[in-house]
Amino acid sequence: MHGASDLINSLLGAYHMAEVSMRYSQFVPRAYNLAKSLGFEQGKIMPSRAFCSDESQGYPIILIAKHFGTFPFNHGRVGGIMATDRHAPHAHHGKDLVIIQASHVGYDPESKQFGVYRRLQTEEACETSNCGKICDALAWYQHEYEFARENILLYEENGEKRVIIDNLLLHAERKEGLLLRLEKLVNVDSEGNPQPIYPKSTAKVFLPSSALLNHLQAYSWKTTEEPIRQHLHPDCFFFKRTISRHHEGRDHLEKNLIDVMPYVVTSKWPALTAAQANTQVEFDRAFRTIVQEPAYKNKKILFISGLNVDISPQEGQLFPLTKFIPWAAYVQDEKGNHQTWEQTELYEKLQQQSTSNSDQVELEAIINIMEASKEIKLPF
Repeated sequence: MHGASDLINSLLGAYHMAEVSMRYSQFVPRAYNLAKSLGFEQGKIMPSRAFCSDESQGYPIILIAKHFGTFPFNHGRVGGIMATDRHAPHAHHGKDLVIIQASHVGYDPESKQFGVYRRLQTEEACETSNCGKICDALAWYQHEYEFARENILLYEENGEKRVIIDNLLLHAERKEGLLLRLEKLVNVDSEGNPQPIYPKSTAKVFLPSSALLNHLQAYSWKTTEEPIRQHLHPDCFFFKRTISRHHEGRDHLEKNLIDVMPYVVTSKWPALTAAQANTQVEFDRAFRTIVQEPAYKNKKILFISGLNVDISPQEGQLFPLTKFIPWAAYVQDEKGNHQTWEQTELYEKLQQQSTSNSDQVELEAIINIMEASKEIKLPF
């Protein structure tokens, strides 16, 4: 499993954040101009958004409508999951096609905390979780992790370092829960079986493994028992849970995240890390469905994936100062030629585009025209 954990860690680590983030008011015109530079025709582009249903995603949608001149098709499910069964309808709604997919996470600039968002429409404009779907999915895993980090104890006795592990955590046959990779924590025999020094009433005492000692080189061992807490490394455990495998169903988000969940719950900002990981998994999955969709053949397609950061509105603001952090893109022309742009290439191509868009529409003026138009009576 060491190779798998290295792969997961490198995937998460490959996602650059601060240095490639941009305001949505800059990202959307750049995305529009990028599409036009690829030969997409003004007035014939049908944008689509695969966003969560959260109201904090409204500002990006308004900007997409403003710059593309049409309200975007809805490709999204709760949590930023892409509804791949909507590919064909999307293809039939425009000549040239743009898809923007993003998970999202809230950010409070005052507390500098990710995963929360100020809801102005609540009675006292309180902060709640954001993305709620992601935070709700994380809750069970965080509870399991909290139990483990408080019930694995470290201490030193007569110069010998020891590890105490609660019996529940030693039950490897559990169908659900946090399961330890014991060889990473304690001494095991040649067959990988843990070798306790002696039992306690609710736990067992072990000698630490060389891997754990190496990880805890800077740790100051004490003669009193102390929980392992933040020193429980993500390589030392994994999660098992019975979740629905229904395609794009209720548990699809958890299915995307369960393999990386040890890295999510141990990160500084779990909601941010989860949204990041979900974006990466969804792009890989959705890109493959786009390539195989018959309705998308002979169509120009620009599929951009990234992360929406919803910065809580401050006094005098109605909408969040949303930022976009690009991850990857898929580009296809009408002849079927296609390519994938990794994060650096996508960011550079966006940066090359102007933030000025002469084709943008003034939404207020458009609404006024509609209101002034002669009423059409329905034939009922």
